[in-house]
Amino acid sequence: QVQLVESGGGSVQTGGSLRLSCAASGGTFSSYAMAWFRQAPGKERVFVAGITPNALTTYADSVKDRFTISRDNAKNTVYLQMNSLKPEDTAAYICAAQSVTDSKSKYWGQGTQVTVSS
Repeated sequence: QVQLVESGGGSVQTGGSLRLSCAASGGTFSSYAMAWFRQAPGKERVFVAGITPNALTTYADSVKDRFTISRDNAKNTVYLQMNSLKPEDTAAYICAAQSVTDSKSKYWGQGTQVTVSS
């Protein structure tokens, strides 16, 4: 069982930056693909960015060139650096872990709130 704990959310103005962290425990971190999703009030949860165990990354078009996902396997932590934030980035940001050896093993964090004001 993998536990995920997000941190780093907060309130910023348009154009500001935040760095989110997701600390994992209870599993072999290096064997999990990690991702960030976000969910705004009344909307569905959507993919933001993902990173494989060997650090290949993918991004949603809406955040490409503004957000950067990275991971530190020694610290069991994945990060999301968010720059040039916009009001439409306001959402709860949720960390996810997916085992690369067992497709049924997927875990979610509780989320951290990001609010961007204009």
